[in-house]
Amino acid sequence: MRIIVAGAGIVGVSCAIWLQRAGHDVTIVDRAGPASGTSHGNAGVLAAGAVLPVTTPGLMRRAPGMLLNRDAPLFLRWSYVPRLMPFLMRYLPHATDAHVDRYGAAMSMLLHDTLDQHRALARDTPAARFISEEDYCFGYATRAAYDADAYGWGKRKALGYEFSVISGATHGRDDPVFGTAFDTVVRCHNHGRISDPGAYVQALADHFVAEGGQLHLTEITDVNVTAEGAIDALVTRDGEMRADRIVFAMGPWSKAIAHKLGIKVPFESERGYHIELLNPSRMPRFPMMVASGKFVLTPMEGRLRAAGVIEFGGLDNGPSRAPFALLRRQVASLLPDVTHDGIVEWMGHRPAPADSLPLIGANDPGGRSYSAFGHQHVGLTGGPKTGRIIADLIDGKQPNADLAPFDPMKFAARTARPSGRMT
Repeated sequence: MRIIVAGAGIVGVSCAIWLQRAGHDVTIVDRAGPASGTSHGNAGVLAAGAVLPVTTPGLMRRAPGMLLNRDAPLFLRWSYVPRLMPFLMRYLPHATDAHVDRYGAAMSMLLHDTLDQHRALARDTPAARFISEEDYCFGYATRAAYDADAYGWGKRKALGYEFSVISGATHGRDDPVFGTAFDTVVRCHNHGRISDPGAYVQALADHFVAEGGQLHLTEITDVNVTAEGAIDALVTRDGEMRADRIVFAMGPWSKAIAHKLGIKVPFESERGYHIELLNPSRMPRFPMMVASGKFVLTPMEGRLRAAGVIEFGGLDNGPSRAPFALLRRQVASLLPDVTHDGIVEWMGHRPAPADSLPLIGANDPGGRSYSAFGHQHVGLTGGPKTGRIIADLIDGKQPNADLAPFDPMKFAARTARPSGRMT
C-alpha cells in the first residue's frame, strides 16, 4: 500500500519505519523536517515508569499556589485563559484516583518495554549508538519531600516497576556532581537514555530514506473528507497528496485535522522548556529528575540539558521568560561549581489530550486514516511502540494489548462531519 505519515517527530518516523519494514511504500510529510519540534527538545529519558498523569488527586487544590510561586514548575499565560477554559473544564476532573489507575494501566502497556522497543527500531542503523540503558533518578532535597510523593511511588510499585530508595550520600558515591544537594534519591531501574534526541530521530529518518522511503517537506493546509467521514487527500502547499492510508502524527498540530475528521478530542499544547549548558566542566552520570522543580537534568553529547516545566499558553505565542529563569536558578543552585561555554534556550509543545492518553488507532470505521499523537510528556518513550502498533493495525493485525483507552473513535462526533478548511 501507499501510505503517508504526516509528521516527522519520533512517533511519525517510528510509524514510517515499521510500515516500511512491513513492505509498504511510505512517504513522510512534514513542514520543517525530522525532529524539528518536541522530538528535538525533550529530556532524552526513556521513562518506562512515567505512568502517572499530571492530573493526580489534589491538583485543583495545589494549582493556584503553584501559579503564584515563582519557583513552582507550573506557568500560565493569563491572556490565554479565555481560550484555555473549555479544555480545563475537561482536564481537571480527571484528577481522581480512579483515572490515575486507568491511565497507569494503559500507559504501562505502552511504555514498560521502551528500551527494547527503541533497540528494535534502531537495530542495524546509525541511530543505535545514541541508546543506552541507565537508571532514571529522582532527587529530593529532604526526606519529607520524598514522603510527600508516596502516592506516586506506591502506584508505580503496584504496576510492577522496580526502584531503589537510597540516601543522597550513597547516590553521590556513584554520581558525585550533585554533592549534598539531595537527601534522598530514588533510582528507577530498567530505563534508558537517548544521548542526543534530535540527532537520534534525524538518524532514523536518514535510514528510512536510505531504505527507499520518501521525505516530503511541505505544509499541510487542509484535508479532504468524504461524505462518509474518511480522508480523501491531504491538501498541502505543493498540491494534493493521496495514498491508500494516512497516519497523523503531528503532535499538537494534529488537533485541527482530528476535529475536521469529527474526532472532537479536547486538546491543548503543554509548552515545555529546556536550557542547555554547552561543554560543561562536569556531567552527572545518570538522568536526574529534580523533584522540587519537576525538570530533568540529562547528560547529552557536549552539553547538559535541563528540560521540563509546564506552561499553558497556546501554540502561537512566543516563549515566556519565567520558565527559563526558573531553570537557570535551579541549575545554578544545584551545580554551583560547574562552568560552561554558554547557555542555549528552547521552548516546544507537548500534545496534551484532556485525559492525558494518546490517540492511537483508526479515525474511521474503514481505517482510511489513523491517529498517532497526544503523548504529552512521553512521546520519545512511547514513539517506537506506537509506530509498531499503527503498522500492525494497518496490516490488519490485532496487537496483543488493550487499545481501547487510546481509541480515537471515543471522541468521534455524533453529528455530521465538519466541512470547510481547518482552523
